[in-house]
Amino acid sequence: MNLNITGHHVEVTPAIREYVTTKLDRVIRHFDNVTSVGVILSVEKLRQKAEVTVHVRGKDIYVENEDADMYAAIDALIDKLDRQVLKYKDKAADHGHESFKQHLAES
Repeated sequence: MNLNITGHHVEVTPAIREYVTTKLDRVIRHFDNVTSVGVILSVEKLRQKAEVTVHVRGKDIYVENEDADMYAAIDALIDKLDRQVLKYKDKAADHGHESFKQHLAES
């Protein structure tokens, strides 16, 4: 997995880099086929903004969040990303039909 963390108008300190990496590990463990992750942290006046793009096979998942505190923005961003990743995983696993055994059990 390729992880790229960049900052716009903010310096990406080792503490922020470690915080983002540990939070992303929680989400990335759902997938084996994540090819790359891009994180952009930016500051515009009093708004702290965090964006992430996760490249998985067949789709790019993009999430963004704004908050007054950078760490709170990252936390909310990871929560949103986790929900979207689980939703994508459920859709990828659901093949749109019931199994034959379930059909026999209902009858």
